[in-house]
Amino acid sequence: MASIVRPVKELKGFQKITLNPGETKTVSFTIDKEVLQFYTINRKWEVETGEFMLFVGGNSATKMKQKITVE
Repeated sequence: MASIVRPVKELKGFQKITLNPGETKTVSFTIDKEVLQFYTINRKWEVETGEFMLFVGGNSATKMKQKITVE
């Protein structure tokens, strides 16, 4: 549980690409400490432990997801 109320979803690792019909492309990004940190109740930027759901897709209704755990 976070020390403060957090948004249900946050946009991270955004990259816009253009695809032609039938074209595929691999897009990669790194989820690291800087991406997961937020301004905590301790009044500093930190990463708190817990489970996070990562969603990948064209909009916020995407069903492609993966759970990660930060210890």
